[in-house]
Amino acid sequence: MGYKQISNRNEMENSNKTLVIKDLKEKSVLVSREFNAPLEKVWRAYTERELLEQWWAPQPWKAQTKTMDFSVGGYWLYAMVSPENEKHWGRMDYTAITPHKSFMIKDVFCDDDGNINSSLPVSKGTIVFTKTDTSTLVEFKMIYSTEKEIETIIEMGFEQGITACLDQLEKLFQENKI
Repeated sequence: MGYKQISNRNEMENSNKTLVIKDLKEKSVLVSREFNAPLEKVWRAYTERELLEQWWAPQPWKAQTKTMDFSVGGYWLYAMVSPENEKHWGRMDYTAITPHKSFMIKDVFCDDDGNINSSLPVSKGTIVFTKTDTSTLVEFKMIYSTEKEIETIIEMGFEQGITACLDQLEKLFQENKI
């Protein structure tokens, strides 16, 4: 019985880590993370600009919204802003939404007007929210056109960046800020 308790404690500790799986053959990246928060709060954190801005950029960077319309056909136009006010723009187009279950996106790098930067990777994907007995599982699967695009985002620090962001989100839940 003592061994099982230790095993469960380890499983609990490991379940709240960000898992990033790269599949070059499928040209996909899956990001999976379980949060100790109710599904409704996790959904809001991914779909409301005021909440996204609190965790989407890895510190000391900040996410700054120019415009957001969370509806099918709408998009989130935002900048990742450095402490020196350097800005890197992104746009997330919402292509399908099933409230509190999933949404589909097209994710691009762009300029401050939302014009796509075609020299950087473009991805399409789905973010799925699953309520568990004690938490909410979020699985974010992105598909790219080429293996080179995946290699490019990995070289840009995607894995470290998304892990830092999701750690920040978990901290907001722990501190009851969402």
